[in-house]
Amino acid sequence: MSPEGVTRTRRRWIAGALAVGLAVAVFGLANAFADSSSSASGNSEPSTTPIKHLVVIFQENESFDHYFGTYPHAADGPGEPTFTAKADTPSVNGLNNALLTANPNHYNPRRLSRGEAVTCDMDHGYTDEQKAYDRGLVDRFPEYTASHECEPGLVMDYYDGNTVTGLWNLAQHFALNDNSFDTQFGPSTPGAINLISGETHGAEPATLAGNVENGTVISDPNPIPDGCTTGTIKMTGKNIGDLLNKNGITWGWFQGGFAPTEYKAGKPVCGASHKNVASATVSDYSPHHNPFEYYESTANPLHRAPESEAMIGHGEPGAPEKGANHEYDTSAFDEAVKHENLPAVSFLKAPEYQDGHPGYSDPLDEQAFIAEKLDELEHSNQWGSTAVVIAYDDSDGWYDHVMPPIVDQSESPSDYLTGPGYCRGFSEKEEKNEEPIKPVSGPLDRCGYGPRLPLMVISPYAKQNYVDNTLTDQSSILRFIEENWQTGRISPTSADNKAGTLMNMFDFESGARAPKVFLSPETGEIVGEEGGKPAPGEESGGDEGGHGGQGGQGGHGGWSGGSGGDHGHEKVHCKVNGHGHHVDLSCKVSGGSGRGAVRFRIERGRKVLGTSSAPLKRNQATSSVTTKGALAGRYTLLATVSRTGGIDALSQGVVLPGKASVDLH
Repeated sequence: MSPEGVTRTRRRWIAGALAVGLAVAVFGLANAFADSSSSASGNSEPSTTPIKHLVVIFQENESFDHYFGTYPHAADGPGEPTFTAKADTPSVNGLNNALLTANPNHYNPRRLSRGEAVTCDMDHGYTDEQKAYDRGLVDRFPEYTASHECEPGLVMDYYDGNTVTGLWNLAQHFALNDNSFDTQFGPSTPGAINLISGETHGAEPATLAGNVENGTVISDPNPIPDGCTTGTIKMTGKNIGDLLNKNGITWGWFQGGFAPTEYKAGKPVCGASHKNVASATVSDYSPHHNPFEYYESTANPLHRAPESEAMIGHGEPGAPEKGANHEYDTSAFDEAVKHENLPAVSFLKAPEYQDGHPGYSDPLDEQAFIAEKLDELEHSNQWGSTAVVIAYDDSDGWYDHVMPPIVDQSESPSDYLTGPGYCRGFSEKEEKNEEPIKPVSGPLDRCGYGPRLPLMVISPYAKQNYVDNTLTDQSSILRFIEENWQTGRISPTSADNKAGTLMNMFDFESGARAPKVFLSPETGEIVGEEGGKPAPGEESGGDEGGHGGQGGQGGHGGWSGGSGGDHGHEKVHCKVNGHGHHVDLSCKVSGGSGRGAVRFRIERGRKVLGTSSAPLKRNQATSSVTTKGALAGRYTLLATVSRTGGIDALSQGVVLPGKASVDLH
C-alpha cells in the first residue's frame, strides 16, 4: 500500500529533487593547485591551493532568508545604520514580492528592525522542521517551527542590512553562497558533527529517546567525555581532527568559555558568562556545540590549557590523556593570531551570547564577534594566505522559501517530510503498488539536506561582490579541508563524499585580490579598507581600494593599497581614564586623512586583556575597553589606525587605574 498522504505529484517532486541534488553534488570536483611559494605564510604544511590557513567561524541558528532574504535591498529605517549596495551587486534567490505579500504560509514575512534584534528561539527539531516543509509545499512554518513563547508569525520574519549590516557589507566585498544547506534536518549538534565528520550515525548508545534513533544523532544530547557537563552520548568513528593528526597538519577548535573558571572534585567548571545586548546574563560555554568533545580521540575532558602558546594547534605529548588535545578557549586563538602562529585549520566558536542563537544571542552581539575576529586576522601577516568561512549549524526553524534537495533519504518514526515515517522518494511502480517499496539504503535518520543556511568566504582570494549558486552543505567545508590538505575522506557513508565544492567562491587564477575590510563591531558599517589588487587589465583605484597610485602598502604579498586618501605617519594623543575593569579613551589622531577607524588593545606582558574600536570622526576617536580583570599596575595601550590608504600601529605604556595623557608612537 502507498504511504499515507503522499500524492503522486509530490512523490515525483521529491524523486526529482533527489536526482538533481545527487547530480549537482557529485559534479564539480575541485581543481588541484600546486603548492604556491608566493602565498605568504610562515607555515610549511603543504596545501593544494594558496590557502595555508582556514578559519571556520561556526555560528548558530539562522536561515538564509532570515538574514539575506531581501539582499541587497535594505529599508534604511530611522536611527539605523544605512546600507547602500554597489550598483553591480548580483541578486540572490531571496524573498520576491509574491513571497512577501502572498506567502503560502498563514503569515507574510515581515521586516524586523534593529530594535527587534533579540527574539524568541524557534522550534528546530528534526521532525518539526520536516513537517514545516510539508512535502515540498514549504507552507507550514507557523504551525510547526514557530516558538510557543512568541506570536506564530514571527517565524516568517527577516532582518535586512540595517541590522545584519556587517554581514551584508562583507557580502559586498567577498563571496556569498545562496544555495547552501544544513546537511540534515534538526538542531545544533547534528550540524556541528556534520561539519567535522559528515557522519551523525555511530552514536553510543544507539537509542536515546528524543536524541538518538537508529544510532543517529537527531537532537542535542551532551557529550560524555566533556568534564564540564553530564553527558549522555559519545560518537564512534573518525572526524577531521583524526585525519589532520594522521597527516601532521596543525589544527584547533577554539570555543568561548572553554577555559574552566575553577575545578571541583577534579572536574572542570565552565562558569564564565557575559551579558548580551538585552542585559541578560548568558553562560559562555555550551557543551553540545562542541563536536570534537563527542569523540574520545579528540576530546579534552578536563579542558586543559596548552602547554604554551607555541603548542597551539600541535599535538602534545601524551594526548589525548594529557595536554589540550587541540581543544582551546577563544583566548588561545587570539594569542595564536597575535604571535602569527595560526594553525592550518581553526574552528572558531563564539561564546553563547555572541553566537547568534535566538533566545540568548542576537545579530548585534554576533556582529561584534565577527568584526573583532576579522580585525585580528586582517592585521596579521598571515592574512595573505588565510580564508575565513562563516557558516551556521542550523536554521533555528526560521522560514526559508527554498525546498532543499533530498540527497539522503530516511524511513524512521521521526521522519515526516513526505508523510508519517517517510523522508524519501518513490518510483512510479512503487506509487502504483505494482512493486514493493524498496527500503532506504544507508543509515537512517539523516534526512537531508535540511534548511538553507548562510555561507560566506572572506579572503584575499575570495571572489568579490559575488553570489555563488553551487549546491553546498556543511560538509562542503569538510571537503575543502580534505582536498586542500589531502587527508582523504572520513568514511564511505560520510556526507563529504557527495558534498558540493567551495572552490567556486575563490579566485585563484585571475591575479585579483580582495582588499581588507574593517567593520565597526557596534554598527557593522565599514570603517576602513586597505590593500587589494585588481585582475590584470581591470581599472584600478577608486573608493573601494584597488591598485591606487596614492595608496599605502597593501596586504601581505606586496600589492598596493587603495586610493581613498593620502596616508602619512599617524600621531595619536589619548586621554586615558582607567577604573575597575574599564579604560575610557578620548584620542586625537593627526598625520593622515580620509575615513578610517582606530582599534584599541590593552595588553600586559604578552596577554591581550581587552579590545575595542571606534570610527574616526574629524580625526577624533572615543572608545572604552573592558578588561578581563580589575586594573592594577602597568599596561601597554596599543592603537591601530586604519584608513583607506594604509595602517599605522602605535603603543605606549600606562599605569592603571588612574588618569593620564599619553602620546603613542
